Amino acid sequence: MEARRRAAPGTATNDGWAADGSEGPVPTGYGGDDEKDVYGKARVGYGTGRLGPPRQRAQPPPESFAEFIQQNVEHVPPILYTLLSIWTRCYKIGLANVVVWDEAHFGKFGSHYLKREFYFDVHPPLGKMLVGLAGLLAGYDGHFEFKSGDIYPDNIPYVTMRVMLAMFGIGMVPLAWYTARELHMSRRACHLVTLMVLLDVAWLCISRFILLDSMLLFFTFTTVFGLTKFHNQQYQSFSPEWWFWLAGTGLSIGAVCSVKWVGLFVTALVGFYTIEDLWNKFGDLHMPIRVYARHWVARIICLIVVPILFYMASFKIHFLILNHSGPGDAQMSSLFQANLEGNDFALNPLEVGYGSKVTLKNMGWGGGLLHSHVQTFPVGSNQQQVTCYHYKDENNQWTVLPAWGETPYDPNADDVDFLKDGDVVRLQHVPTKRNLHSHVVPAPVTSLNHEVSCYGNETMGDVNDHWIVQVVDDLHRGKKEHVGRIHSLTTRMRFRHKVLGCYLRAANAILPQWGFKQVEVSCDKEDNPNDDHTYWNVESHINPKLPIGEMKQYRSPFLRDFWHLNVAMMTSNNALVPDPDKEDILASKPLDWPWLHYGLRMCGWGDSQVKYYLLGNPVVWWGGTASLIASVGVLAVYLLRMQRRYNDFEPGEWEQFLYVGKIAFLGWVFQYLPFMIMGRVTYIHHYLPALWFSVLMAGHLIDHFVFSSKRLSERTKQIVFGICAGAVIGTFWWFRGLAFGVEGPIGDQKGLLWRKTWNIYD
Repeated sequence: MEARRRAAPGTATNDGWAADGSEGPVPTGYGGDDEKDVYGKARVGYGTGRLGPPRQRAQPPPESFAEFIQQNVEHVPPILYTLLSIWTRCYKIGLANVVVWDEAHFGKFGSHYLKREFYFDVHPPLGKMLVGLAGLLAGYDGHFEFKSGDIYPDNIPYVTMRVMLAMFGIGMVPLAWYTARELHMSRRACHLVTLMVLLDVAWLCISRFILLDSMLLFFTFTTVFGLTKFHNQQYQSFSPEWWFWLAGTGLSIGAVCSVKWVGLFVTALVGFYTIEDLWNKFGDLHMPIRVYARHWVARIICLIVVPILFYMASFKIHFLILNHSGPGDAQMSSLFQANLEGNDFALNPLEVGYGSKVTLKNMGWGGGLLHSHVQTFPVGSNQQQVTCYHYKDENNQWTVLPAWGETPYDPNADDVDFLKDGDVVRLQHVPTKRNLHSHVVPAPVTSLNHEVSCYGNETMGDVNDHWIVQVVDDLHRGKKEHVGRIHSLTTRMRFRHKVLGCYLRAANAILPQWGFKQVEVSCDKEDNPNDDHTYWNVESHINPKLPIGEMKQYRSPFLRDFWHLNVAMMTSNNALVPDPDKEDILASKPLDWPWLHYGLRMCGWGDSQVKYYLLGNPVVWWGGTASLIASVGVLAVYLLRMQRRYNDFEPGEWEQFLYVGKIAFLGWVFQYLPFMIMGRVTYIHHYLPALWFSVLMAGHLIDHFVFSSKRLSERTKQIVFGICAGAVIGTFWWFRGLAFGVEGPIGDQKGLLWRKTWNIYD
């Protein structure tokens, strides 16, 4: 790389030191004491590579439309790009009149909001609430099942819903322009970055359906935009604009995390920037301690408290809307379910007696219902399986009976013996009549614990069927000392095996496919009184001899429900691991994404079907990946040249070069690398947020070496821009059918197999 100049001995260099090792003068523009606001950073202008836009003089009101256009000419390109984005995102958006890909999930979740039925999903609720809102505004009544591949009936406004959600994809395009401007890229670079966002086929395709991804991408873009706007307000700390963009960044963090948890990855970028910024301010000896403390408080409030409150508010609204019993009830606590309309738990008998038919809810975070079925363990004892199950099922029902050798339960007797602390009981599975049992056989997954199975029948069993009831406390009556009889919903208790002394436990260990991926139930040898996974409560309770309970007054606290649901989401998310017994033809590995090794079929591939293939624009993806690799080499060369006292940058340019490079490279690292260590199954659409940062890096490097170069002629810059823009536009046009929908036999589409691994034709 040719040097621009080499610093002479005794002259100032980028680091403020003379080339001969003596301390030189601070160069102009580097924020020396004579020119820097001691509470902020140097204020400098666009295109200079420094840290903030100049204050613009207020212009007089326009006297004509032409003058208005002249005053706002900088907004004309993003407006035009937005209009193009509306066309690309909405063109033929209703061509496929069937449920495409994950519309089967998120359309169904939107329906639950319209019917106000409680459901469970592994993602936070904001995106799905917005799907429900789109349905409400479109006139959808929530009664379509959204089965994959089903044809939408005429009364389902699926096109309107898709268009509404496509607005998030449309909004990505102007955000790309303004973010590039805030990063001080040249106009050509801004055009190139915006074109790459506008014309990437994968971003386009995934924005055209009833999915969460366009929302996730939009809020990722707003978070980066807010961060860059805030960065450019650093020269006027604590001004209204500074507060506005700091708080706006926090709100964007809350929004992106409330759509999908992968929003935490862009939050990590904001966190890294904030730590570095505060560290630099800590080194400013001119900044008073009280001002530095204010910076900390401002960031804690806006970047931690505000996002958390936003995230919690989305769950509060979620709970308020979904106040009817639905398919996701069993994931929540029994008290929470009792307060849902249509749920009869609160009407069940209050006090549990012998002969009661009950379901037992594990009270550990993410716990399910004690369950059994006719299938047996293929390992261990080969007896009937006992598991924990998260959905309502008749196989969750158990009858509370006396121990073997005690007076048998008489269903015809009028009196009822109530269940109390210390009672020895037998739990009989209602459908199969077998008894809950444990013995000295290792559990199939948690092998240090004893296996729990079902054994015997109504007349045959042994002492290994006996369990001692140990009360922990009662959520309504308080400590164990105040608890007499066992109450449904509120009494927390443990079941201790009488012979082995172990405790019935369900701790989210997942059984293999032979156990239907349900939660393992084992008998824990350790006596840990604080282990919530050994706590159980009676959820549903049927006993015709007892009066109804009327327990609507027992409210479930929001914070408890909020935490419980989040842990359940995390548990279920961690369970989404690849199944070695099944081949998932849609899945791919993170190493396949940067070079676009695979695409993803989003629907059926028959000749009569409209076909969509999730595949990125090769120029955008390959160019972005190449730029990320090149950025490492460029940084290394520049650092080596600096060590040799070569001066390749004007004052302030090096800091700006590093700043943009860190935003792009670290943003990509935070968005991409976590998937490398995840155990869960992954798909190509997981790379789409990381793609944004590779696009920024591509624009940054091309701008640095070409568009902003002082050594290249304008003609050369125009030629390079034309080649880059033409390549992006050309490849988009070549692959556009994969996003707009391919009608007829796929074999009629020629020239799409640029990589043999793309399963477009087979």
